[in-house]
Amino acid sequence: MTVKGKVALVSGGARGIGAAAALALAEQGAKVIVNYVEQEEAAQDVVARITGQGGQAAAIRADVRDPEQVGRMVAQTEAAFGAVDILVSNANMAFAMKPLLQMEWEEFSQKLNDEMKAAFALTHAVAPAMMGRKYGRLIYISSSAADLPTPYLAAHGSAKGALNAFVKYVAQELGPHGVTANAISPGLVQTDASRYTPEAVKEQIAMATPLQRVAVPGDISGIIAFLASEESRFVTGTCTHVNGGFLMR
Repeated sequence: MTVKGKVALVSGGARGIGAAAALALAEQGAKVIVNYVEQEEAAQDVVARITGQGGQAAAIRADVRDPEQVGRMVAQTEAAFGAVDILVSNANMAFAMKPLLQMEWEEFSQKLNDEMKAAFALTHAVAPAMMGRKYGRLIYISSSAADLPTPYLAAHGSAKGALNAFVKYVAQELGPHGVTANAISPGLVQTDASRYTPEAVKEQIAMATPLQRVAVPGDISGIIAFLASEESRFVTGTCTHVNGGFLMR
């Protein structure tokens, strides 16, 4: 499995799943852009780890909800390494964690809008060049909350459900042009984003998981590397559940 010489753009690549994905793709030979908004030091650390092992990487700041900033980032990527071959749409969007009936529409719609605007802007920015080259890998990070209703995650789960549907439409439209689009749906992963999850809850999830533990970012990055590779050439429009068997589909 290799992506040698390909150019990968990982949004939210400074930490968690994004950082693990950037490292995994670099290990397989990709030139990697580590996108960040606020975590510059962490992003530069990921770049240093890649370049320290002989790889090629750069960190670029951009709010992926802003089409202008996304456009500039893609232009910078093309200037540094060439056109984007692999997109990992991973940037985490904050959301209100409360019961649905205690939520205002503005709180609920903020997560929907942020999630979909980021995916939409990134896809619009990289897909035309992929279509022109008849090659591309679009990978979107979803969540099991889209399929398994979870307390206080109504906004998050609904937004990821919309993302899953979006991926199918992208796959259908871009498939004839040699571009694949797939989602990955992790369960709970030990990252900065899960730091507010009580340890007791993590222990309960681990006990209810056939593989008897909570995921770490490296459990997800291997699937990302596969979907980015040539081995996945006939896989598109899918949603891969990576949760140790906690949710079986």
